[in-house]
Amino acid sequence: MPNEILTWLQREFADRLAPAVESMTGEPTLAGAGGTPAQPSFTEAIVLRQPTGLAGETGIWLVVPRDVWNPIGRKVLESAGIAEAGDEETRGTFLEVIQQAIAPLAQVIGGRLGRELAFPPADLDAAPPAGLSWAPVTVDLGGAQLAPLLFALGPGWADLFGELEREHAPQRGGDVLDVQPRPGARGSKTMDLLMEVELPVGVSFGRVQMKLRDAVKLTTGSIVELNRRVTEPVEVIVNNCVIARGEVVVVEGNYGVRIQEIVSREERLRTLF
Repeated sequence: MPNEILTWLQREFADRLAPAVESMTGEPTLAGAGGTPAQPSFTEAIVLRQPTGLAGETGIWLVVPRDVWNPIGRKVLESAGIAEAGDEETRGTFLEVIQQAIAPLAQVIGGRLGRELAFPPADLDAAPPAGLSWAPVTVDLGGAQLAPLLFALGPGWADLFGELEREHAPQRGGDVLDVQPRPGARGSKTMDLLMEVELPVGVSFGRVQMKLRDAVKLTTGSIVELNRRVTEPVEVIVNNCVIARGEVVVVEGNYGVRIQEIVSREERLRTLF
């Protein structure tokens, strides 16, 4: 694995981890990349593999010890007014935070490759292959230094690194890029009018069916478990039709959705509400 690509993505991840944690916990947070490589301990650790959708084993691996996911997850829950929470809820809450940090890497990698890239859902508790180079990422949460989490790249990145170099090599011969407008791209008065039509846009985090006797028992503080894991994309619904899927992000304290997939016309018809 070339050190340049590992260091590059490790720093990109650290740069996004701090604001993701700070926005969800309300605590001043610092994250740093670098330090002596180490071998991970998997005892009570979260092991996450983020596929990239690229050819080869180009997954991004994270091993997060309990001393990291537990305090961060609890801080997020405390900021939401939940003082008591079990390990499962704390772990799931931390996974929401870590996805905020790792998902933007798709745009970073895609920008360097010169193509659009959307990450598939992440895998949890997978077994990392032997021989990975584990780089530490440190987190300072509210002035408290946490144990480092470990960041690694799958072995297929060595081939991808060569592709990156080829795609971004300087062009010879002084070629001039000739950009022509697309055929049929002229404006349409009818289309201009339609563009002003307002449509209701919603986001579906998941669904569940329950019996009436269970529904009437719901009170303040009740938890309704949905049919979607925290690592799966949410659905973007326009005019009662699912048109896209994406990941939940936080933008200046507000929730948003980063589009990862545009639904095909056939699937839109199947998902009409």
